[in-house]
Amino acid sequence: MDRRNVLRATVAAGAVAGGAVLAQGSASAAPSFTPARPLRVQVVTFGGVEELDFIAPIEVFGMAKGIGGGAITTSMVTVDGDDPVVAFHGSQVGPIGQWAPREADVLLVPGGGYRRADAPGVLYEIQRGVVPAAIAAARRRGLTIAGVCTGTMLLSAAGLTAGRPCITHHRAVEDLRAQGGVVTEARVVDDGDLVTAGGITSGLDLALWIVERFLGADLAVQVEQVLEYERRGTVWRRR
Repeated sequence: MDRRNVLRATVAAGAVAGGAVLAQGSASAAPSFTPARPLRVQVVTFGGVEELDFIAPIEVFGMAKGIGGGAITTSMVTVDGDDPVVAFHGSQVGPIGQWAPREADVLLVPGGGYRRADAPGVLYEIQRGVVPAAIAAARRRGLTIAGVCTGTMLLSAAGLTAGRPCITHHRAVEDLRAQGGVVTEARVVDDGDLVTAGGITSGLDLALWIVERFLGADLAVQVEQVLEYERRGTVWRRR
């Protein structure tokens, strides 16, 4: 039996440790989202955002929408109006949707540009303070906030990661720990309303996990098959 068939058949594949489940992927509860009431994902963008950090999840969610009959929608949003955003490698993306986190079920925050604070990117946005403040204000019951790569550092600046299991790009891990995050060595760390992932390509794994968690393992496996991608590493999930 191949890995994908195991994923379909297994309710919880992995070892239980310290109140958490370590798994390659565990079957989620029956889907509660439908085309009439889709899972609404908003992807945050800003100057210097890493292209793959947001494009990979958008690809996964878009594929899930097509295969799943429209039970998920994705939009890109920014706190800075609707002007196009210039990403880390120079790609121009836009126009971008207006900031509206109360209309989201999942708010996904990518990373990018963590090397210097005087150029567009995560460090610049942390110093500016607008994006972290907006994320902090968005937090509410029913909203899951996810960070990809150094996007987790924006969540840290928003006060979301202190005392909680989380992960980020390996070059920012010590900063995350120094700011109070409980660094958890896994590809994806799911602590309920806070989901974080490691370096750049882990955005694929985080997005596939979100599809599995909210819409079911079957759909996540189908998306993997179309993408010809098999998830890597471990998903840490609190029981």
